[in-house]
Amino acid sequence: MNETLKIVAERFSCRDFKDTPVTDEQMQAILKAALAAPSGGDSQPWQIVVVGDKALIEEYDADGMGMLAAAEDKMMYDRMMSRGGKLLYNAPCLVLILSDGLPRAAMDCGILSQTMAIAAGSIGLNSCIVGLAGLPLVGPNGEDYKKRMKFKDGFEFAIGILLGTANTSSKPHDIDMGKITYV
Repeated sequence: MNETLKIVAERFSCRDFKDTPVTDEQMQAILKAALAAPSGGDSQPWQIVVVGDKALIEEYDADGMGMLAAAEDKMMYDRMMSRGGKLLYNAPCLVLILSDGLPRAAMDCGILSQTMAIAAGSIGLNSCIVGLAGLPLVGPNGEDYKKRMKFKDGFEFAIGILLGTANTSSKPHDIDMGKITYV
């Protein structure tokens, strides 16, 4: 198996990160790979916000967990509590991928996030692609976060990705070949 296929096969969603920061060199390698991701019509409908400020990540995390705790339906809150009580799993780096909102942008931003996850794996880092990373942005402090995280006008949260070094490892999800139909 070649190295890329091995990285894809062994990748897991890390939900327990060490405090070890992502270095500038590592982040630049991941970002260069991300910006090479394909997009429909080469539209590149994204902006990338890299948050490495641990205090801001912790504040953002606590805000999101507070929103889950206050929700009427406690299913997601209970799920996050069973995974350590952190929305962002103590990740030292949060990347917010923002979309310009065009119809195909969601798919393009998804491709970008997967490219980042594979790039992270290729340099020995772990990742978790997280939709809930957008939760604090729709809460009472959302506009403040957008300002502090320097969102560009016309861009909204599409998907998040956590980057860092795993504190504990996990196995990749099971492969279900039944999901494939040959014609």
